[in-house]
Amino acid sequence: MRYNVTFTWTFNFLPFMPDTRYYPRPEEAANMEEIELLIVGCGPAGATAAREAARRGIETVVLEKDPNVGERRVCAAGLRPGFCAEFDLPRRIVHCDTSRLALFDASGAEYELHFGPAHTSTREELDAAMAQLAQSEGAEIRTRALFRGLRRERRRTIVEYADLHFGARRYVAARNVFVATGASARIEASCFGKLAMAAWPQGLMTTLQYRVYLDRPAVPVTYQTLELHYYQARDGRQIVAWMFPKRDHLAIGLGVMGKIEGQALRCELDAFATRVKTRLYPHAGERERRSEGNLLYGGAPRCEVADAGILIGGTAAGLVDATNGEGIFEAAMSGRLAADAVVSERNHGRPASARYRTIFGARFRGRLTRRVRLMRYLERRPGRFGALFAQLARTPRLSDVLLKEDCERTMSERLFLYQRALEFGIRTIACRG
Repeated sequence: MRYNVTFTWTFNFLPFMPDTRYYPRPEEAANMEEIELLIVGCGPAGATAAREAARRGIETVVLEKDPNVGERRVCAAGLRPGFCAEFDLPRRIVHCDTSRLALFDASGAEYELHFGPAHTSTREELDAAMAQLAQSEGAEIRTRALFRGLRRERRRTIVEYADLHFGARRYVAARNVFVATGASARIEASCFGKLAMAAWPQGLMTTLQYRVYLDRPAVPVTYQTLELHYYQARDGRQIVAWMFPKRDHLAIGLGVMGKIEGQALRCELDAFATRVKTRLYPHAGERERRSEGNLLYGGAPRCEVADAGILIGGTAAGLVDATNGEGIFEAAMSGRLAADAVVSERNHGRPASARYRTIFGARFRGRLTRRVRLMRYLERRPGRFGALFAQLARTPRLSDVLLKEDCERTMSERLFLYQRALEFGIRTIACRG
């Protein structure tokens, strides 16, 4: 035994063989465990990563701060066409099949598009179903587990979290960590190093949503339609408002960039809800109206999304389409890419963070950055919204091509997009309103 200790000590201090083992601090040793993949957050990004990594033999643990997965998620929960098939989700989570998209400009003019069909659900049902599928593949989900921080040591990332079930502080040493904690992620903390993004708060949106339960159905077209409204708030800031139908209620909400006083936000939503009622359920009463608010994100993707075993996905990475607030598909796809990167590291040795960073950039960054620029261009002269919606309504192929990922478009489809963009630019460069 003495020989082995001496040999190990000598061997580890050779310059060409550094000691890569992890030695926990004394206060951590009793509560430390080691796993291959730790995921923080069990939304669409985290649950998809957990499911697909566990299915392929990766030891996976998910930390979820809420007692029940899907609680306290403020989201209209619209799902793009083909989402359930793409991620093999059960049909039972779908509330309405919506084949109609209605876009409204600041004047209240309506522009009708047909596609899909898309679907609506609730985040409680969507997230819970995705979590159950992850567990069925062998992933472990720990609820009431509040992420506190992390640090990188040798070839492991040490994550600290509060176990609220037992009031204990616990530590996990993971080869890779996937952070998918939504728009309110505290990735600007110093422990995240270059993954922090100073401009992140500038992209945050304050949102408020009502769940409106009616005593009789709204007009039939309501349950076939996703509505998006674009207009200015009383203080001049851009508002994006929505009405998404559900099985037993209507989700009516809005978001505004930056912070806004609570009473002012509620006044804006009350005025919008009144307009919706006048059009869609003028003769129905409201049995109940529940309100829920949260921060969402509407800025550019995070500049750095992976570094030394730490990967960021979902809304925490800025994967949101700034023009319509869609982020569920992008979140789930980032979870799939993270799982692929972790599996590739185990099988081929290339660091997961390097592979994830490359694929993330190719798949998301260009498209979502262009959507942010488009939204800012429209906001500068609100009359441009109507011009864009009119072009979409009279060119059905344009909507179909825009739904595709960059990597899925043919050369002729890309040329078609460039032509339509040129047409739109010529029509709106001098637009006033």
